[in-house]
Amino acid sequence: MDNFIAGEELLNSFDADFIEPEPLLFQTGYLTIKAMEHLFDHEYMYRLGFPNHEVKKSLTNSLLDWYIQDQGSLRNNRTELVNILQTNNLDALEKLFYAFFASIPYDWYRKNAIAEYEGYYCSVVYCYFTALGLNVQPEVSTNHGRLDMAVIFENRVYLIEFKVNELTESGQALAQIKEKRYYEKYTDREHCEIYLIGVEFSAEERNISRFEWERYG
Repeated sequence: MDNFIAGEELLNSFDADFIEPEPLLFQTGYLTIKAMEHLFDHEYMYRLGFPNHEVKKSLTNSLLDWYIQDQGSLRNNRTELVNILQTNNLDALEKLFYAFFASIPYDWYRKNAIAEYEGYYCSVVYCYFTALGLNVQPEVSTNHGRLDMAVIFENRVYLIEFKVNELTESGQALAQIKEKRYYEKYTDREHCEIYLIGVEFSAEERNISRFEWERYG
């Protein structure tokens, strides 16, 4: 949502029986117009984004509350994520990711194929990081492809790729980061440490099946 392109017809639409998320977020103030481009005649395209960091953080917190109904687990996971980042303990990150998804109720998956898609797992992890106010960049485009997520914390950059076992061979998440050289986009940062993290999930188990990481350079 934080770089969304929309036309006037979308921003002005508000059907009570079928409300698209973009106009809803725009009309409630979660999204605002960041830029406007004139196409022709009276036609314009608008680039939307969050009005400020606090609003973005608030929305992702609300999404986490919806994802995770166990508020005790939610608080514990977020506190542990802060500790992991502060100590750069990536071995502990695997257990924490596992706890993220173990805390999501079974009812979320009933008559729902969402666990078969990488984007679902990415969105949950994205919400956890963003709700802490961190610099999180999803779907990072490079000259070799698109990285699922980059998290920038202090002098470290974590490059994360997600895969679902039922859709690809095991071991491909970390291998893709290295093969596509996603790290090259961040090598110009002075005194910056770069970490490559591959996370794989089982759609059947709806949780982590493989977690690998290594430091670049």
